[in-house]
Amino acid sequence: MSMRSRCSLVLLLSTAMFAASIQQAARAGVITTQQYLSAVDRQQTIDRLQTAIARDDVRNELERLGVDPAAASERVAALTDDELQVLAKDLDGQPAGGEILAVLGIVFIVLLVLELTGVIDIFKRI
Repeated sequence: MSMRSRCSLVLLLSTAMFAASIQQAARAGVITTQQYLSAVDRQQTIDRLQTAIARDDVRNELERLGVDPAAASERVAALTDDELQVLAKDLDGQPAGGEILAVLGIVFIVLLVLELTGVIDIFKRI
């Protein structure tokens, strides 16, 4: 074997080993239909609750009680699936039409969740 072919072989092997070390194995898992639907349902629930918090009357009530609406929105996005379902169920149980009791109910539920998670201390001041 000549020196030139030996250098070419070493260069080729070095390049191949370098290229092999760069490649990373792609790992993909199969998700179930239930997992997909849960993720979609979670996002829809968060969007519904964010819409409720964004309403002017709810935002004004939150500000009146000393809660930053942005913090409430962030907390809603960070809720667990179980907490989201409870909150959404309570929201669904409220009468339609924006009655004041519905608004107060939503505000109370949001405040209760924020209080239980330690984000605010509003009920300790009362």
